[in-house]
Amino acid sequence: MAGALAVCPTPIGNLDDVSPRIRETLISADFVACEDTRRTGQLLERLAIRPAPRLVSFHEGNESARAVELTQQIERGYNVALVSDAGMPAISDPGFKLIRRCIDRDLEVTVLPGPSVVPVAVVASGLPTDRWRFEGFLPRRAGEMERVLRSTETVVCFESPRRVGESLTALAAIAPDREAAVCRELTKIHEEVARGTLGELARRFRGDVKGEIVLVIGPAETGEHGQDVGFAVDALRHLVQSGARPRAAASVVAALTGTRANDLYKALTGREARR
Repeated sequence: MAGALAVCPTPIGNLDDVSPRIRETLISADFVACEDTRRTGQLLERLAIRPAPRLVSFHEGNESARAVELTQQIERGYNVALVSDAGMPAISDPGFKLIRRCIDRDLEVTVLPGPSVVPVAVVASGLPTDRWRFEGFLPRRAGEMERVLRSTETVVCFESPRRVGESLTALAAIAPDREAAVCRELTKIHEEVARGTLGELARRFRGDVKGEIVLVIGPAETGEHGQDVGFAVDALRHLVQSGARPRAAASVVAALTGTRANDLYKALTGREARR
């Protein structure tokens, strides 16, 4: 009789966030597939799980090969628990290939609820939560950043602490007045949620930043016909700050976005454009 795969989210900072069900699943597992065996070993020790199940390294570099090996163990009747260093496995962490392989072979896959930094950051940001999407890590190219800023949904993405200042500066150059939040070290001792516009946050996080970072960006405003008015106004403001004449720039942005040039000019200057 085949075993099963249990996907177990682990704490994103505070180890007390482990649920009793996850602890029982780790106790009953024959193998625990984990990114860092030392880190997972510390978690098992904190949970007083003795004797500990066999820990198997499972990371980006060996995910494909390990997925084959672990699937074979499950087919032999062993139970495997999949964990990441923090949060839900397979969400910007290894795990998808193993889960997909088990599903393709009709093996049981159970996903346990538990800690995930993504919904925590969305709620903590204070930005709209009725419609939001997860982008993984923030894209590097300017065109891709513009695509993110055009979203009419709240966007949540991961960012490296070494790049957050540079990324905020790039985003602020496109949409300085867009509401956003930088969530740092969530659930940990030095937790910080900094809220403000992208321009304000870019100035605040110019220097070195430490810890795990989640960036939440508020949605673009839309007009009655669905045009991305907020992004269009931000783009117009950026052009004017670069030296373009307001009326001419408004015409160009209107042609590109489908918004009305007069609406853009009024949003920028507070007055109607002269005919």
